[in-house]
Amino acid sequence: MEGLASSRIIPVRASCRQHYTAFLPTFSLQLRKNLIKGQVWMMNCPKSLDSITASIRPSEASTTGHIDNKQPSKEVLELWRSTDAVCFDVDSTVCIDEGIDELAEFCGAGKAVAEWTARAMGGSVPFEEALSARLSLFKPSLSQVQDYLDKRPPRLSPGIEELVKKLKSRNIDVYLISGGFRQMINPVASILGIPQENIFANQLLFGSSGEFLGFDANEPTSRSGGKATAVQQIRKVKGYKALVMIGDGATDLEARKPGGADLFICYAGVQLREPVAAKANWLVFNLTDLINALE
Repeated sequence: MEGLASSRIIPVRASCRQHYTAFLPTFSLQLRKNLIKGQVWMMNCPKSLDSITASIRPSEASTTGHIDNKQPSKEVLELWRSTDAVCFDVDSTVCIDEGIDELAEFCGAGKAVAEWTARAMGGSVPFEEALSARLSLFKPSLSQVQDYLDKRPPRLSPGIEELVKKLKSRNIDVYLISGGFRQMINPVASILGIPQENIFANQLLFGSSGEFLGFDANEPTSRSGGKATAVQQIRKVKGYKALVMIGDGATDLEARKPGGADLFICYAGVQLREPVAAKANWLVFNLTDLINALE
């Protein structure tokens, strides 16, 4: 996106504590006819999952002193409290890491892939170009993905489970919209109690022997502007009067447009991407702030 090419990224240090959460043994993914076209791959997930909730100490970097959106306006608060639906980014928002970076590191190509991820999230290269380039660096097989899921349970951002629970108690629909992969997001959705039909993400494709073939280019989230397209489709089908997008990257910011998200909340508790944060309606470093604002 214009103005995002020189994105400055400031990571927030995190330490993790582990707890255990069971999730459904098998996921069968189906795309809704009205929203996404294309065949969806099915996979079996392990019977149990160690869900790790991270304990992050959010730090508002001194370099954000010029950003004046850390306190929400009256209009922003009113919209947050009256929204019909909330769409969450997954990597560095719902979870404390970037899924493709973690999978690449597991497969031995972490550093090179992480560099591409930083460029993609900052908006300096088209997302589809970055996605293809990253996958080409390590070409994960089906067995590697399954092994990764067995050994690397999701690491959730602190407060996300409570926030989702709070939203659902107010009859607010919750969605996961990600440039990551369904195979890795399914366990996250299960922990949070988010139905499969509320997931919009990319799809890894494998051959009959489990070899890596690529990704499904029919998924809207596989390209730049894809999250905005997904949000617009959701809103059109569901008829929501108000919708909020929460995320950390340029692709999340793109979702705030006519017919899409009314409000973009930048969560910088994991990664602070300053050009994105500066354009957000509300910048938060702690998800508890969002919970408290609903009271």
